Amino acid sequence: MRVGVVVPARDEEDRVEECLRAVHAAIRHAGVPGWVCVVADRCTDRTADVAAPYARVVRTGRARTVGEVRDLGVRHLPPVDWLCNTDADSVVPPTWVADQLRHAAAGADAVAGPVDLDAELPGVAAERYRRLLTGTDGHAYAANLGVRATAYHAVGGFPAVPHGEEHALLARLRDAGFRVVRPPEVRVRTSARTTGRAAGGLADLLDGLLDGLGA
Repeated sequence: MRVGVVVPARDEEDRVEECLRAVHAAIRHAGVPGWVCVVADRCTDRTADVAAPYARVVRTGRARTVGEVRDLGVRHLPPVDWLCNTDADSVVPPTWVADQLRHAAAGADAVAGPVDLDAELPGVAAERYRRLLTGTDGHAYAANLGVRATAYHAVGGFPAVPHGEEHALLARLRDAGFRVVRPPEVRVRTSARTTGRAAGGLADLLDGLLDGLGA
């Protein structure tokens, strides 16, 4: 199975290399052909230069939403069978691609896994985050998302929404009858920063969890 990985990035020169090294390690571990595309969105630093040895780099300053940024990355990949998505401030484990493909082989059209934060939250905020992960609506993070390419294209890809593009895509897939799974063991480590690059993203969520705690 051919795999493509899309990584949007904005001013991530300090983090993107670690991210991409981990992505390539996961592709090698899976033993499948793989391609990586970094979409450098309105970067003012050396993100694109740092990423260039590891990925095809697409520079853009026109995309209005992060969903459009991610879709731009998909469109700059060669034809693949499975699309993996992560973020430039995230580090995937060596088994990440293989784990997604295992669920794909079992019939999943999308794999939405949780993220582990790279720093501890204060106790109350940590409990809020834990409850969020185990809530009835489940979890969905674009930093840890895989989609069968045929399903992705069948529903029109990531919607151009202001935020929550992963939730909107999964809703499209479910509405179209595709199978979405949320395996708790397919995990990705991501930044616990509370000042992020995309409005309505994980950083804003964490900032909201910390609100009122004096953190």
